[in-house]
This record gives sequence, C-alpha cells and structure tokens, in this order.
Amino acid sequence: MGAAVLVAALVPAAAYAADDDPRIGLAPGYFPWSEASSNIELLDNTPRVAPFDGAPGNFGFVNSDLAFTGDHAIVGSFNGFQVYDVSDPSDPTLSGSFVCPGGQGDVSVYGDLLFFSVEETRGRIDCGTQGAPGSVNPERFRGVRIFDISDITAPVQVAAVQTCRGSHTHTLVSDPDDAANLYVYNSGTAGVRPAAELAGCEAANTNTTTPVTTGNPTPWRIDVIKVPLASPQDAAIVSQPRIFTDPVTGAYNGLQNTLPGTRHPSGSNYSPLPNTNTCHDITAYPELGLAAGACQGNGILLDISDPVNPVRLDAVADSNFSYWHSATLNNDGTKVIFTDEWGGGTSARCRETDRPEWGADAIFDIVDGKMEFRSYYKLPVPQTTQENCVAHNASLVPVPGRDILVQAWYQGGLSMIDFSDSANPVEIASYDRGPINTPSATGVNLGGYWSTYWYNGNVFGSEIARGFDSFGLLPSDVMSENEIAAAGEVQVEEFNAQHQTPLTWAPSFNVAGSYYDQAVRSGELDGATLAKVTKHLDKAEQLDGQASPAAVRAQLANAIKVLDTSGDQDELREALAALRASL
Repeated sequence: MGAAVLVAALVPAAAYAADDDPRIGLAPGYFPWSEASSNIELLDNTPRVAPFDGAPGNFGFVNSDLAFTGDHAIVGSFNGFQVYDVSDPSDPTLSGSFVCPGGQGDVSVYGDLLFFSVEETRGRIDCGTQGAPGSVNPERFRGVRIFDISDITAPVQVAAVQTCRGSHTHTLVSDPDDAANLYVYNSGTAGVRPAAELAGCEAANTNTTTPVTTGNPTPWRIDVIKVPLASPQDAAIVSQPRIFTDPVTGAYNGLQNTLPGTRHPSGSNYSPLPNTNTCHDITAYPELGLAAGACQGNGILLDISDPVNPVRLDAVADSNFSYWHSATLNNDGTKVIFTDEWGGGTSARCRETDRPEWGADAIFDIVDGKMEFRSYYKLPVPQTTQENCVAHNASLVPVPGRDILVQAWYQGGLSMIDFSDSANPVEIASYDRGPINTPSATGVNLGGYWSTYWYNGNVFGSEIARGFDSFGLLPSDVMSENEIAAAGEVQVEEFNAQHQTPLTWAPSFNVAGSYYDQAVRSGELDGATLAKVTKHLDKAEQLDGQASPAAVRAQLANAIKVLDTSGDQDELREALAALRASL
C-alpha cells in the first residue's frame, strides 16, 4: 500500500502570535529563569540532583520520557530513571533514583512491571557504569529492560530482551482477548549490531531507492516482544513484522526512501532524514485494535487486533515533515496527530523564519481506516535561535466533549491545544521559559520539555535540564471550572502516553456543567432556553445532598425537556439524562 503525499499549498500556514505575546523576549537564564504563562500555572519545579544532574547538553544525564503509576511519576533518563511521589502535585518529592545508563531511557509501566529502553553501546546487562567497550562485548545490553517494581523503592531487573538496533522507544500493547500476556512493540533507530554480538542481526544499506526483497535485514521491521505476566523473566521476541513492505513488489523498503543530501523546503538538507526503515514511536489503542506509527518518513496506521502480527492500513507522507516522530489518537479514534521532529530536537526550529508547517503537528481525520489531512499546528510564538524547539511528546487532557492535547515543545515550553475542529486547532493554554544560557552564553544549550502529560488532575513535565515540573490548569474563557474539575474526575491507576486507553466520565454535575459551558460558549444555548436550563441546573445542584434524589431528578428533567436533540444542546441533554439516571 503506497503512501498518500500531502501538498503544502492546500493549507495556508498560520501566522505567529502577536508581538505582545509575553513569551516573546523572555530573558535568558537557567536557575533562576524568566517565564510566561497563560491559563496554566507552574506549581512546582524539582531540580535534578546527583547522580542525575549534569550541565545542560550533557547527554549522559538528560531527562527523557514519563510514565505514572499510583502516586508516582517515573522519569526516564539517559542515566537510568527517577521516581517522584506526586501525591501532592504542588510539592512532588524525589523518592528514588536508579542508575542504569544506556539512553534514552524511554519508560512504561504495566502493573508491577517497568519497561525501560536502552540504545547506546555503553549499556550493560548489569546496569554498570563502566561501559561496554569494543565492537563486540558479551556484557553489552541494547534492548528493553524489564524491572519488577512491586517495591518501587527497590526495583529488580527480571528480564533484559536484547534487540539488533537497541531500543529507542517502545510501546506496550495489551490484548483485550489475552489477559495472560503483554506485548511490547520495540523501535530501534541506532546502527545494527554485529551478528557476532547478537545472532540474527543483519545490517543493510538503508540509503537506497532500489527495492530490497532478499535476505533478512534488520532494518524495515519492528520487534514484537511477548511478556508472560506470570513469568516476565521469559519475555522474548516472537515476531518481527515488516510493516513497511510494498504489497505489490514485496520490497521491504516499500515506503519513503529519501536519500542523504535531499533538500528540505527550508533550503537546508533534511535532518533527520525522512527515510522509513524503522518507527521512531508507535502509539497503541488496543481497545480499538488500532495503532499510529510515526516512522521517520511516514505516518502509518496499523490494525493491531492481532498484536503479534500488526497490519498496515494506511500510510501518509509530507514533504514538509523531516522526521515523523510521535503520534496521539483522540479518545474515539477518529483523529490522529503526528509530530515532526525537524532538527532532531537539538536545534532551533521555531524561529521567525521557520514556516508553521515545518517542525509542526499534522492533524488527520481517520475515515474508514484511511487518514485524511486536515491541518497543521505549530507553537504560535517564535522562539530565539538559542532555544532548541520543535514539536514533541503529548497526551490528551480528558475534558468531556472536547479533543484537547497538552504538548511539549522543548525550550518552546508547553502548549495546550483544542483540536475538536481538526481543521482549526486553537491554543488554549501555554507555559514558557526564557532560553537556557549555560554553559554557552550565546549558543543552544539543550533543555526544555521532553514530555508534558496529563495525569489524574494535573499536567507534569519532564524538563531535560531543569528537572521535574507540575502544573495546574486555571479557569478561563476557553476552559471552565467545570471542565477542569471534570477532567480531574478521570482517575487512572497508571498512565503511558503511547498506550492509550478509553477515557470515560461517570455522570456528575461537573461533567454536565462542562457540556453546559460548551453549549453557552458556542452560542448554541442562549436566550430563554439558556435561562430555563440555568435555573433548573443550578437548583438541582443546590438540592443535591440536601433534598431527596427525586427532587433533584425533577429539576434535571425540567432542564432536559427544553433542550434540542441536536448539536451542543443534545450533548448537554444526554449528560443531564445520564446524571439524572445515576441519582
């Protein structure tokens, strides 16, 4: 199946924010820093400490991705991982640090198991810090580590699955029909190991447009690891699906094969290169049997109803995208957002001269298993040439009735967007700091947010250089108190951004109030109808817990009967009916 190619001219680029945006002109600094925010507040910053602290730009100590379990956030690092107690989001505390070098430290949690990606050649089976020198070393580890974290203060490595290209990222894939096993999709982006170090590894030239149809080359496939939950020590690779194959020619390299030296629309060479020989990141939504892969030169959609044998449904390409990096599906699986990590995350790519479709998000509707492009979104304020900035990791914010995403932009800070209208995404909250000015006073010093994720009522951020941040949303004309409270009512036991699960809301006055606020905001609820609904909904909430359930139900019924059965009024009517039925 070929890849649909987007044409930039179809969609006009959005302009950057007005010159009076407070994010413009922030003073440089490390500790302390200058900052600007809108509709969100920084609650706390916990700086990195030894043995995870290093000067900005020292990749040996870079903070990376986040996962959550119970009252704990796990922050990956190129040096291992750290555990924070987030039971009080206004004052998270570091509760454990576990040195296990090897980069890049992508983390995921499932029950009592922690999964950890290792890609660098310095990684060792025993987590040692002495490295693993030489081209072949039996003590080297590159792949996916599995830790038992039943005692989160004392993780124990129970398995270490070696892979031919290491593990840059991994994705947990649960099977709704198989509770005994968990699957892990592994994506390695590094060079191929010699067969003398790991049997079965086979290097190949990926810089070719010639169809590759023979041998068993390591590129152009992913690894599927099966983890028996009762015996995780038996985890092993069970398949290596070639999800990029051309179904007509059988070529393994059946998607984008951009060659080195090819020019990006900016006039510089593509960097990284949009050459599809692995995925950078895959986001799975097992309950829908769907996954979205950001795979270097393509965005792809996968049927994962059989987790061991994923099947490509669709693929898209875009000459504006240098490197398809990550993906997020909306809650009902009808939209997908892909990010472009143009510049690799270490470069300034949000400058005034950078067009809004470069290093941006691409938003698609999913229609009958195919992706239909709708729009681009880029951080709507330019950053300086001193700030590494480009689209990066994100998660949904569970506001009922809306598709909302909170996203990291490295030193561009965080941006929260409403993409309910996929053709017209809108920023609704932001936080930004000034450029880091150490150790170089004038150059780019690597920092900013690797990930910003919503978890059980708050936004948390893994800041590459400055540590771990927590945030609280503030009510505004684009996000009401009801909507913030309803989002906070969605409580989960664990969270991995690349393992999406359905977001559901129990009936409540906050949920109903969210739909009420949205109907008022859109203008679909106004005039006499607005007055009647407001009167009865307010009365029902006043009576709740003070009068009989029958009295509350009666007020809700009075509100329901004046509402239409279409649009935002119908959404509100259904929320009120669900609330009434729950009383």
